Amino acid sequence: MIGRITGTLLEKQPPEILLDVGGIGYEIQVPLTTLFDLPEPGTELTLFTHFVVREDAQLLYGFGRERDRHLFRNLIKVSGVGPKLALGILSGMDADSFVRSIQHKDTDALVQLPGVGKKTAERLLIEMRDRLKDWMLELDAVMPLKVVGSSTADMLAEAESALVALGYKPAEANRAVAAANDDSIERSEELIRRALRSMVKVR
Repeated sequence: MIGRITGTLLEKQPPEILLDVGGIGYEIQVPLTTLFDLPEPGTELTLFTHFVVREDAQLLYGFGRERDRHLFRNLIKVSGVGPKLALGILSGMDADSFVRSIQHKDTDALVQLPGVGKKTAERLLIEMRDRLKDWMLELDAVMPLKVVGSSTADMLAEAESALVALGYKPAEANRAVAAANDDSIERSEELIRRALRSMVKVR
């Protein structure tokens, strides 16, 4: 129903943004791989979108690239994978690296993603392989996995909130953010990126 949207970016609150379109503010959930590439608030922005209608909510998901939306739509067709988990997968790993993981049957890489256990990883390998054949042919080299990642108090709270929204437990998010934080970090995006990287390493 809503396939693409253009408007002025008003706010970024991972994993959600607020986009002004003709005076109407649209709340759009985006993966962190998209969010970290977004411009500063006040800038015009175009996103490819996927609209989900549930009994208790209407949700809009946005992506910087059409192929990211394509992968999201294929992910939510997998048994046991809903929009929230699909968003977490695309937040923890960029789309091309995910396709490489499927191609090489890299279960270890998949289970490092938030919310993905061994059984889910195995389902992803089985159900996504045929759907991504054309994409795999486009990738001609092994690619490394790309993990993504105010006042100090606000920055810490925002980072923890983003990790919890991706499926990590509050205690895990708190420890990872505390460990990743240092005086050199000035933006919550960088703190989230470092915290995610550390969580992937220890799992």
